Amino acid sequence: MKAFLALIRREFIEHRGAFLIAPLILVGIVFLLTLLAFSADRLDSRMSGQFLTVFPTWVFEAGFAALASGWLVYLGFVLFFYCADGFAADKRNNSMLFWKSMPVSDLKVLLSKLAAALTVLPAGVFAIALVSILLLFGVAYVTTMVAGLGSAALLGNIALIYAQMTLVFFVVLVCALLWYLPYMALVGAMATAMGRWAIPLAVLLPSIVSALEWVTLGGAHPFSTRTWAYLDYRSQMPVSLDVLEGIWEGERHFEPMSFITDMLARFDWLQMGIGAVFAAVMLYLASEYRRRAYPT
Repeated sequence: MKAFLALIRREFIEHRGAFLIAPLILVGIVFLLTLLAFSADRLDSRMSGQFLTVFPTWVFEAGFAALASGWLVYLGFVLFFYCADGFAADKRNNSMLFWKSMPVSDLKVLLSKLAAALTVLPAGVFAIALVSILLLFGVAYVTTMVAGLGSAALLGNIALIYAQMTLVFFVVLVCALLWYLPYMALVGAMATAMGRWAIPLAVLLPSIVSALEWVTLGGAHPFSTRTWAYLDYRSQMPVSLDVLEGIWEGERHFEPMSFITDMLARFDWLQMGIGAVFAAVMLYLASEYRRRAYPT
């Protein structure tokens, strides 16, 4: 177990640039730009503070949802490139023989990479995302104080919104990671055999499979097949976007616990289980290729 945890820690150390340092730099730049915008009178702090008190709940809920969505998109991109790069790193940097000499199986090494992609790496982005949103809330509350409209009651409401939305953000993140698990495993398995060529191949593979179905079974066009419909379904976030759009447009009051309960009730647990089995098969095949292609 200690060896497995050490392997996960290695993944975090080797890829902390994309999952920790770069997000921190991004947050710092955005925060400095915000301060400069207020100090240079590009934004009127008094007017902004008055606006925040008109629809305080909506502003903070919508702001949290928008920033959290942006961070989820960022995490999706970096996880894709991590799986395409991290699973091939040992072969690329000539450390394969070193890791082969360790008392750790190829399957355990690949499992540690996938475990890192599901735990510590997204956890780093999640923590920084919360810090960035906290800074946003802090700036928003300070502007209300400048406008002379700040109060203990408003601060308490902001803190409650932050806590509730953090729980929603966490649940959505966990569900998204489990939902896209087969994609991560597939890209990682391809990278184990083909290195960075897995990046373009992962993009082309769905089109190739759908085109083969179209050629053999027919259809209106290559993107009107059961394969493409299934992949389109599995590529969508397991979140009701109608609810989020309603929040951003101010059409409804957001109820975090109702949202979580409804999302978990609608979640396709059967497909998640199928995806987990598929991921396990892909990792096993990749470990067998790694074991046979680079024997000790």
